Amino acid sequence: MTAQGKERPGEFELIARHFAPIAGSGALGLLDDAGLLRPARGYELVVTADALVAGGHFFPDDLPASIARKALAVNLSDLAAKGARPDGFVLSLALPRNWTEDWLQAFAAGLAAVAGEHHCPLIGGDTVSTSGPLTLSITAFGSVPAGRMVLRSGAKPGDLVLVSGTIGDGALGLKVHGSAAPAWVSRLGEPERAFLADRYLHPQPRLALADALQNHASAAMDVSDGLVGDLAKLLKASGAGAEIDLDAVPLSPAARAAIMADPALAELAWTGGDDYEILCAASEGEYPALAAAAQAAGIALTPIGRVTPEASVARYREQGRARSFAQGSFAHF
Repeated sequence: MTAQGKERPGEFELIARHFAPIAGSGALGLLDDAGLLRPARGYELVVTADALVAGGHFFPDDLPASIARKALAVNLSDLAAKGARPDGFVLSLALPRNWTEDWLQAFAAGLAAVAGEHHCPLIGGDTVSTSGPLTLSITAFGSVPAGRMVLRSGAKPGDLVLVSGTIGDGALGLKVHGSAAPAWVSRLGEPERAFLADRYLHPQPRLALADALQNHASAAMDVSDGLVGDLAKLLKASGAGAEIDLDAVPLSPAARAAIMADPALAELAWTGGDDYEILCAASEGEYPALAAAAQAAGIALTPIGRVTPEASVARYREQGRARSFAQGSFAHF
């Protein structure tokens, strides 16, 4: 019995009540041992997975709909960076002992909203109980024409380095949203605080760029652990280097206001992560078509530097001076 005296539903009733309504045809009614995907002829599957743990990837008291939205969105961001279109996802959910059905209903509603918006249905998963914190893992599946997945390893000397949207909002939003907000947060207006918190809580996967990346980018990945650190990963995979103009890195008005309140926040914006924007490389010849496609999709795409031949060497300049970073990105370990 729950603290309210109501008996909780069993696992199968729970699945039927909250998850079957958002499942796609490949879920087979969530009545079988596995789901089924049928990629179209000439297409390949792209697979990505992310695990999120309360207290590490989100605050335990975050709204359940926000937790669900973020969990699926970060996976869809990976698919977007590979030029893939979503086909479905599976969810593994480990619920703490004090879960309630109201919490689960709101969680499922948030999940359904993102799944419906991006045409990525639930096709299976597992639900268990845990004595530890709330933990969830999503594995998402997408498809691309055979041989067309956009890898990290394709950047070539002379390519332009580009990022979508704005950088730094997620990392700054984490500080705004946290319970112990730093002093600079009080110097922001309420619209700026709300914007930054929303960017942290509700990432926007750039799936509208998937086709353009597939057709015009030489390399791509999403910015999840920080622009500086993620660029290092792309360059290592490509065996290349880069020269980056930090003054060209696009910032939102809210991020600029935060940096004006505390100039040291610029480094957090460049290294902090949680942006879920697209970092990519494209040749001079392909750039105009890529930029036009991004503009048509309503997504800003900004050149911030150029790929160089020096393997894994990234040189950064700020206001004409060399800039280095002790730690380029968020790290789990």
